[in-house]
Amino acid sequence: MSHQLIGYVRVSSQGQNTARQLQGIELDMEFIDKVTGSNLDREKLQECVAYARKGDTVIIDSIDRLARNLRDLQEILETLTKKGVIVKFIKENLTFTGNDDAMSTLMLQMMGAFAEFERTMIKSRQKEGITQARLAGKHLGRPFKVDNKFRKVVKDKLESCQSIRSIAKDMNVSRATIYKVKEQINDQGMQT
Repeated sequence: MSHQLIGYVRVSSQGQNTARQLQGIELDMEFIDKVTGSNLDREKLQECVAYARKGDTVIIDSIDRLARNLRDLQEILETLTKKGVIVKFIKENLTFTGNDDAMSTLMLQMMGAFAEFERTMIKSRQKEGITQARLAGKHLGRPFKVDNKFRKVVKDKLESCQSIRSIAKDMNVSRATIYKVKEQINDQGMQT
């Protein structure tokens, strides 16, 4: 039985392009996940691990494509190498067989720690950006699209003492939408 070259590709969302990863490498089999790398519960990753056999090589573009934290990275690598599978990272130019020297292990741990650190920093900057945007009065999320006709109907229903729940049900919107319109009516008055 010949050994196979197996590719594992991961992008964080459906809209992202997988073509740049493992470009130009001829593979026998490829597994592609379009989900976050923050956990191990990835369908194609699990299929890849189950599919790989002794002597096969799993090729991954970069360490951060396999795992976003050091513990998960080590767990996946250990599972594969215990099966006799070789794991190769293209960008970092690292290969793991299970019989790795101390320097290779150190490099893996350092690169995994950097990937985890980078993820933590991105989340921190994102949180700071959201806080700054809110302080600046910017609206976050989907645009709130309600016209004056809608506001007038809500205002009339509120004035007739209809409950928020029944208004939302009648107008086929969420209660949050009715609360937002009510807040707008109270804050700004209504221009018709």
